[in-house]
Amino acid sequence: MDVYEKLQEAGLTGNESKVYLHLLKKGESTANEIAHELGIDRTLTYTILNHLIEKSQVSYIIKKNKKIFSCSNPDNLLNPIKAKQVLITDLIKELKKVKHEEKQEIDIRIYEGKEGIKTFYNLALKYKEFCAFGSTGLMFFSTYEMPALAKKAKKLGIKIRIIGNKNLKSQKSFRLKGFQYGFLNIKSEATTSIFGDYVSIHMIKPKPIFILIKNKKIAESYQNHFEVLWKKTNKLKV
Repeated sequence: MDVYEKLQEAGLTGNESKVYLHLLKKGESTANEIAHELGIDRTLTYTILNHLIEKSQVSYIIKKNKKIFSCSNPDNLLNPIKAKQVLITDLIKELKKVKHEEKQEIDIRIYEGKEGIKTFYNLALKYKEFCAFGSTGLMFFSTYEMPALAKKAKKLGIKIRIIGNKNLKSQKSFRLKGFQYGFLNIKSEATTSIFGDYVSIHMIKPKPIFILIKNKKIAESYQNHFEVLWKKTNKLKV
């Protein structure tokens, strides 16, 4: 790559590069001399020179009522780069202040039957807290593994709070050790559970069906609702 090509890479046009190199060699020159020696139209030559002046690459003095043009310090070729560097440095600072919106992915799955119950509990046992409201107690009678799962939950130190209808208070499904129960006068056929980033809505009859929703914001919202309901319950700790 020769000097002419490098000047264009540095930000000058082809004609600007020709005039710039010509002035650099000649030292000083009038617009007419440049136009004649380079074979460029006089009007175009003035336009090129004005562009170079705007870019701080050419300056002029007036002698005997004539403009005498000469090249500025070649270091001025760095001026646009320095200006861009300052601009980009400030831009980077601004961009770092911009907070990107957190992408909220949502995953919804539906499970049926006893396999759905197993999937539900295997997932719930991975988290340190489990809350449910609208509990019917029917889950206890749907699988013989329920007492063993309750013991496992207690061994893992999982905090479990369940809200059910006060008319179900005497059922053995609401007497599992290590669980906390709260009771309200609200009838419900569907149970809503919250654990981790999951919300589960399930019904046991006529056959078990589970809707599992994974989304942090949704789980946080349901957890907030649960806490309000929990404060209003009559508590029972087994």
